Amino acid sequence: MARLAQTAGLTDIQREILSTVRDFVDKEIIPVATELEHRDEYPQAIVDGLRELGLFGLMIPEEYGGLGESLLTYALCVEEIARGWMSVSGIINTHFIVAYMLKQHGTEEQKDHFLPRMAAGDIRGAFSMSEPALGSDVSAITSKAVKDGDAYVLNGQKMWLTNGGTSSLVAVLVRSDEGHPEGTAPHKSMTTFLVEKEPGFGEVRPGLTIPGKIDKMGYKGVDTTELIMDGLRVPADRVLGGVTGRGFYQMMDGVEVGRVNVAARGCGVAQRAFELGVRYAQQRHTFGKAIAQHQAIQFKLAEMATKVEAAHAMMVNAARKKDSGERNDLEAGMAKYLASEYCKEVVEDAFRIHGGYGFSKEYEIERLYREAPMLLIGEGTAEIQKMIIGRRLLEEYRFQG
Repeated sequence: MARLAQTAGLTDIQREILSTVRDFVDKEIIPVATELEHRDEYPQAIVDGLRELGLFGLMIPEEYGGLGESLLTYALCVEEIARGWMSVSGIINTHFIVAYMLKQHGTEEQKDHFLPRMAAGDIRGAFSMSEPALGSDVSAITSKAVKDGDAYVLNGQKMWLTNGGTSSLVAVLVRSDEGHPEGTAPHKSMTTFLVEKEPGFGEVRPGLTIPGKIDKMGYKGVDTTELIMDGLRVPADRVLGGVTGRGFYQMMDGVEVGRVNVAARGCGVAQRAFELGVRYAQQRHTFGKAIAQHQAIQFKLAEMATKVEAAHAMMVNAARKKDSGERNDLEAGMAKYLASEYCKEVVEDAFRIHGGYGFSKEYEIERLYREAPMLLIGEGTAEIQKMIIGRRLLEEYRFQG
């Protein structure tokens, strides 16, 4: 067992789950990840394996067929999976965020209908807030839902759906002015709709088109897509929670959990980069000795290990705070910000340790170098995190003069 990124106070069950996941990562993901990533191939065999392990239902309550585990357990599993291949952690994370929003905010009928099949992995989730023209400015959403009898008609274009093609359930955030007077704050006139669809690309149900995969620099294998709604009819009983106007709060709750997940991904990728760097430094010789014996390389390894350890501690703290029922947006924002920045730096240092070979597609570090930047922008950019952190600090330390 590696010395870095250990977590104190885990139960026997948590340790057993993590040991099982780590074993799966070492045997089933790491040996094939780089080859699949270079082909941009969906890792179906890996996903089937995770489904057999029960990971799609890890945090879904036992009454709905899940394992009923904590956010901490989930985050530590994500850390292990991202250590193997970050794209795989994205496949389960989006699914989990939709399941989490259903568990927290869904009607009893919605929970009964979706959660057991999500726990089994028969229904796979995706969600979308973003649109082509708005980036981080969620309040500028233009996609719209209009009431029409016992249904709503949705029109608009959504962007950056992880699992957009492979999913069969998409939580979509749109504007719904019905029941909200003119001048209502934008975030109070948004609604989350639960849209069921067939997996695949093209017109996947009447009025709903998934055009195809977006070609990306990294984060390959997982399908990232647009979503186009043109007269898409969604029954009124598929409004998340049954009441319009609450979508923004529901999505933000999901994203808060998602930020802990992205922090965990950063921790996992950084751990793998450190492992690759420290191993290569002991194998590669220059000037008559292993480069690990050169002080310049030891300094790099020291900095990398310290960053891995610090990011892991902050991620664990944010997860535990959420599990305790406390508000954790400050801690989640800090953990996501620090872990993604440190991940980028640790990966770059491992890349430098590899020298020219780091630039070769034969070496795993080349893949990590292209994957790390996604963490700087996923679930809110670093700049958005700093805005959240700054505002919360001013709330906590309000000057009383």
